[in-house]
Amino acid sequence: MQLAIIGTGYVGLVSGTCFAETGNNVMCIDINEDKINQLRSGKTPIYEPGLENLLERNIKEKRIHFTTSLSEGIKEAQIIFLALPTPPGKDGEADLQYVLDVAAQLSKMITHYTVIVNKSTVPVGTAEKVAAVLAKNLDKNLFDVVSNPEFLREGVAVDDFLKPDRVVVGTSSNKAKALMEELYQPFVRQGNPIYFMDERSSEMTKYAANAYLAMRISFMNEMALLCDKAGANVDWVRVGMGSDSRIGKRFLFPGVGYGGSCFPKDVQALARTARDHDFHYQLVETTMRVNERQKTVLGQKILTHFGNNLKGKTIAVWGLAFKPETDDIREAPAVELIKELIEAKANVRAFDPEAMDNVKRIFGDDVYFAKNMYDALEGAETLVIVTEWSEFRNPDFKRIKDTLKHPAIFDGRNVYSLEKMETLPFYYESIGRRTIHAHIRQNLTQPA
Repeated sequence: MQLAIIGTGYVGLVSGTCFAETGNNVMCIDINEDKINQLRSGKTPIYEPGLENLLERNIKEKRIHFTTSLSEGIKEAQIIFLALPTPPGKDGEADLQYVLDVAAQLSKMITHYTVIVNKSTVPVGTAEKVAAVLAKNLDKNLFDVVSNPEFLREGVAVDDFLKPDRVVVGTSSNKAKALMEELYQPFVRQGNPIYFMDERSSEMTKYAANAYLAMRISFMNEMALLCDKAGANVDWVRVGMGSDSRIGKRFLFPGVGYGGSCFPKDVQALARTARDHDFHYQLVETTMRVNERQKTVLGQKILTHFGNNLKGKTIAVWGLAFKPETDDIREAPAVELIKELIEAKANVRAFDPEAMDNVKRIFGDDVYFAKNMYDALEGAETLVIVTEWSEFRNPDFKRIKDTLKHPAIFDGRNVYSLEKMETLPFYYESIGRRTIHAHIRQNLTQPA
């Protein structure tokens, strides 16, 4: 099929590359000339495992192409995907400026029947707004507007797209439905469903899914704080809960709060949608408040440990991205922690396998960006773990001990088991589990 993808951000690039992988001819369009030139050479502007190899293969096979010209890019397209930014405004409402501006341009360019697909995460009713803009200059028989939300997890987005749990398509047009079904059939050969529904339900599904997952995270973060006060171990609580088939094991890991490009803005947007319909969505509002508080928990633990005085002390931070296997720092807890540490007059030495360039754009020379994880420890009082990259899971603890001025680890992701830390000479604080003081030895088992 002939496809056009407008926007080569995270969603657009992954979608376009994966559509090309199944034999479609894909034109990717973006106004950023530098990014387009980079993509033409086979280099991705984002870090996503497996994406660059897939991109190089499809460029070689001439199934994916890149242009800055909207008219050139959509000329032959049967389906046009809008993968454009929808950033949150001050009140949490998603900004549809880019989506509606492009729709207005398309209304003057389309000459044959085309399906316009909202791939961006957009509020309920956006498909109708896009259709109204198109209809100002375009015969209604020449287009249908479809909602097709993405459910990609950063770090495993390629696998998520190629082998989706489900595909959600919102359309009231049988013609559009047939084209979308044909497009997605190669991705659901193992029997995973394509759900066809009305446009508004499709748009709501995306927000509902992300808000529910964010709520699970916030629930466990609250539970971890309670465990701290009550003397319980949140790891055992998590295992006990997750073994219930009605609950399941996923998204029950406590930490320092969620971040990224989806959860924060989607939860905000759902809360705004509720307010627009005169409904106070209390669970969603509380989820946001809990998450903002959780981002301060680790900083408070560090401050308390050092007698509320971090002036002149050097803190090593491992992990800057909002999650492993990505360079995305949007709403990342590590960024908020570093701001707190700098405000407290501490020095920060940071390391992350992929996200340091992005964080440097925020802090510049106010943070030392280390050559590797151990370089970050040089001259540091203590180590703080904020993102659970795999390489942090089995470090050289002797080297950590010998390098730190003060043998303390603050673990914001519960990377290390209490059983392991009981054998090591560290002061160790984590989330929702008891504090371990150096040289204390007890026989404990730790849930997996």
